[in-house]
Amino acid sequence: MPGPVQSVERAAAILHLLARGSGRLGVSELAASLGLAKGTVHGLLRTLAQVGFVEQDRDTGKYRIGDTLLDLRSGHVDANELRSRALNWADGLAARSREAVRIGVPAEGRVLVVHHVFRPGDPQQTLDVATVLPAHATALGKVLLAYDVNVPAALDAPAPPSYTPRTLTAPAAILAELRRVRESGWAGERGERRLEEAGIAAPLRGPGGLVVGALGISGPAERLCEHSGALREDLVGLVLGTARSVSRDLGASRR
Repeated sequence: MPGPVQSVERAAAILHLLARGSGRLGVSELAASLGLAKGTVHGLLRTLAQVGFVEQDRDTGKYRIGDTLLDLRSGHVDANELRSRALNWADGLAARSREAVRIGVPAEGRVLVVHHVFRPGDPQQTLDVATVLPAHATALGKVLLAYDVNVPAALDAPAPPSYTPRTLTAPAAILAELRRVRESGWAGERGERRLEEAGIAAPLRGPGGLVVGALGISGPAERLCEHSGALREDLVGLVLGTARSVSRDLGASRR
């Protein structure tokens, strides 16, 4: 069996020291306490800062536990930052696809819409920001479910509600669909929440590849689907490309 990864052990030790401390600690203090070279500690701190696990005080140069690490305990996602990073990309996607664009984050097993761009040229629309959508019946929700490690256990609960004859409610069917989402990297919906509506969505990733939200387009099935009923490949490509661009701005590595 492989042994422990030394750099991970050292990073964990740094986090433990910062969590125990009453204030901020500098590189020299951390290095002395752990018996490591200052250069080693500085390199680890730089990486931890890049993913938001530690933050450096600009005046003193000392470090403390970062808000990202503190937020892990509650599963919190900074929806405001997500929205601000995605604003221009979402506008561009709406202009190119000619469809409405939504960004969603997990919300107790459902999807909370945190950003909505109207379909260009259509004044008869309602702003969906703060709307909560069913996860199993929407493209946005399928993306979030596909990368949620708690989904198999959650499906042991009562079956989710059916909105149309096409809504997936059986656990086996939902798991098969989520497996397809992970394999393809995107999710689709065709008449599962509303019979006349279709949608395409892709994951938004942060540092380390963690899925922090989903971005997608939605509109009438007659516009999003081919005559065969399949979702249009050109629109899938636009959504995937935009999601990758937003993910890079959020700190995800290039894939």
